[in-house]
Amino acid sequence: MCKKVVIIGSGLGGLVSGVILAKNGYKVTVLEQSSQIGGCLQCFTRRGVKFETGMHFIGSADQGQTLHRLMRFLEIGDKVELSRLDSDAYDIVCIDGQRFSIPFGREAFISRMTDYFPAQHDNIVRYYDLVEKVAGASSLHSLRFDHTDHATSAEYQLKAVNEVIDSVITDPMLAKVLVGNLPLYAAERDKTPFSTLAFIMDFYNQSAYRVVGGSDHIATALQQVIENYGGEVLTRRKVTRIACDEERAVGVEVNEDEFIPADYVVSDAHPLRTLDLLDTKLIRPAFRQRIQAIRQGIGCFSLYLHFKDNTVPYLNSNFYGYEYGTPWGCEDYNDQTWPKGYLYMHLCHRQNPQFAQTGVILSYMHFKEVEAWKGTSVGRRGEDYEQFKAAKTKRLLSVVERQLPGLRQQIQHVYSSTPLTYLDYTGTEEGAMYGIAKDVRLGAACRVPHRTRIPNLLLTGQNINSHGMLGVIVGSIVSTGEILKPETIYKQILEAGK
Repeated sequence: MCKKVVIIGSGLGGLVSGVILAKNGYKVTVLEQSSQIGGCLQCFTRRGVKFETGMHFIGSADQGQTLHRLMRFLEIGDKVELSRLDSDAYDIVCIDGQRFSIPFGREAFISRMTDYFPAQHDNIVRYYDLVEKVAGASSLHSLRFDHTDHATSAEYQLKAVNEVIDSVITDPMLAKVLVGNLPLYAAERDKTPFSTLAFIMDFYNQSAYRVVGGSDHIATALQQVIENYGGEVLTRRKVTRIACDEERAVGVEVNEDEFIPADYVVSDAHPLRTLDLLDTKLIRPAFRQRIQAIRQGIGCFSLYLHFKDNTVPYLNSNFYGYEYGTPWGCEDYNDQTWPKGYLYMHLCHRQNPQFAQTGVILSYMHFKEVEAWKGTSVGRRGEDYEQFKAAKTKRLLSVVERQLPGLRQQIQHVYSSTPLTYLDYTGTEEGAMYGIAKDVRLGAACRVPHRTRIPNLLLTGQNINSHGMLGVIVGSIVSTGEILKPETIYKQILEAGK
């Protein structure tokens, strides 16, 4: 009889874990508390057009590249249609009105940055070499399963992004440009590990794509694979307790009135939510206290733009704008200085669109700004909350229009969300964009392990290991590797890539 695995949450980590285990003969049941699966992959539709909420583009999806190979392994490569971003300018970084375009590939990147900063050529080469070295030090991120450079990985997990860049780059503006995409990982000066930047840059600089029709297609494709292998993905099934005996987890209670037995439980919920489900001496108070003490990352205020028909040319790039001369410190704002920066993108509603239907603007927002409305439900938070969002919407659009004049005149409808919205729809503590904050000063104290003291309870998702498409998939491989042999998964990935 095959062993049963219950997975709590249908975010990317839960769905990927479900695919891996279902492919290997386990009876998988994924339980999602809301009516829509996907976590950060979720989309929503208003007035007949679609908006993405979390994952807006992915990297390394060209033939033979890391994500391409992983998507083949997960059996979704032929189920998800992708649209390649502009290879000459997949990112555009705007600092003090000066624009810098970032192209794909090592040679193109070095050449372009040298065009902007001729005196820095040798330093640019050194920087790129270091990025490749750090990214390649992780066998999981590089898929070079025969090699892991533990010393390099450890070193650059304990050095901050700005510390490393400032040791290589001597031009202050170039140093800022190199962190122009820091909203992708919510980097903070003196805190965020350089290894995080290296993984992000290596991932996207190989190639970058949008998902045609929206990121929810990834979730749907993963669900189909789970079901093809005999598993199930159930919505409106809220796990209210993880039941344990004196040694292990024995199953989960659903909606307080149904019990589902399990040989293994994998939680894709935030670690704090998982701890809330456990009433057992197997989890020590010291561990609970450590997880409760970990700082959460920053959240965001999001504007969802519905454009007038055939008015906004499709932008096949990601646009990062900064108001105060630097990407650093955008999380340190007040009522007068917000927003210090933003990320503006379009959804690719069909292959090779001439005009965009919808777009999104993201800017940092601390949870404390909306904490007063915590506990209220979506659409029922009161007039003061709506006024708060309206004021923020007006302010953010005014700032964006300084670089994109006339944008408001091309908008048909605009919707907004706050960290509170993100908390309600994804369960992420404080509505953090990327979950738990990384901090080189804390080392392992700000990391959550895949394994728990309960031998058959495992953790996965963006709070475990890393966030983003690649980070979450890698974390899922590590988590499921505690049930399967890691060599089994590696071998299957290699076979799928042939």
